[in-house]
Amino acid sequence: MNDLAISSPPAVRGQSWKVTFPCTRAEAEALDGDIAAFALMDRPPVLMTSEAEPDNEHSWRLDAYFEGRPSQAAIRLLRSLVPSAAGVKPLVEQLPDEDWVTLSQQGLEPVTAGRFHVRNLSSDPAAPGHVNFLIEASRAFGTGQHETTAGCLIKLDRMRRIGMRFGNVADIGTGTGLLAFAALHLWSHAYATASDIDPVAVEISAANAAVNGVTLGKGQGQLALYAAAGVDHPAIATRAPYDLLIANILAGPLIELAPSLCAMVEEGGTILLAGLLQEQADAVLAAYRAQGMRLAERTDRGDWPTLRLRKRPRIGWKRPTRIDGNARGEAPGFGSL
Repeated sequence: MNDLAISSPPAVRGQSWKVTFPCTRAEAEALDGDIAAFALMDRPPVLMTSEAEPDNEHSWRLDAYFEGRPSQAAIRLLRSLVPSAAGVKPLVEQLPDEDWVTLSQQGLEPVTAGRFHVRNLSSDPAAPGHVNFLIEASRAFGTGQHETTAGCLIKLDRMRRIGMRFGNVADIGTGTGLLAFAALHLWSHAYATASDIDPVAVEISAANAAVNGVTLGKGQGQLALYAAAGVDHPAIATRAPYDLLIANILAGPLIELAPSLCAMVEEGGTILLAGLLQEQADAVLAAYRAQGMRLAERTDRGDWPTLRLRKRPRIGWKRPTRIDGNARGEAPGFGSL
């Protein structure tokens, strides 16, 4: 591990910390993006900047929210992001028993990605001419703010615009459910499955589905939600093979899950990968090429690539016609929550 590949101590459930450094407005604006080194952490912090004194460009602040007490290496990295704070002792504090992810996401600006407009506050106006989603600040990640999530939304929009069609979609590591909602909007007659290793994220996805008019269930045009590590759930396996599988997670899990994810995709099917950094793309691609995938398209947003891969079809390939043990034309009830 190099000196920038830092990690925090194991998090204690409910334990949240905040580290605050003073900074200048110029330093705050320079942080308007994703910090590559933090992406290598198991639980990267959420960075927020704000004015400490109105109309004073030299009096801004950087707040970093951590799940678990931050390591000294993480604090040193934060200090390096704001050179004006050299020699300044940071404010390191354990937060009350509150939801730090929700707190850090409050006040985020709406994001437009392709045809989609994602707002995080119900008071924000909808965008005319766009598909609007309301994903309020919550205990799960995936509000559309991160470059990887926005990149996936743009890629899904492009795939629909160039005429790609899908009938059985899976979103692995769904977070707030946003990418699954977008896919179901684009291919409204598809079967859709979404899973997350965190049961809380599954609960939040269900609540977000209700807010955004997404029907839960196992039938066409419905979303089945499951708590699972990767695709390790009998219902996810039963609903396979998928012709579109989305995985917006970190590079390490993407590589580790490559055999199991590719096994869930039908021949000729598509996998959309995100959550990796540019320098991790070759390793991720190698893992998926070893499973019979080929790169069809790559789009970079800053340091974050989005990869569209296609599973090489065999001669005589024929699209499967069954799901959940029933013909696709049937609707076998509601998904498990």
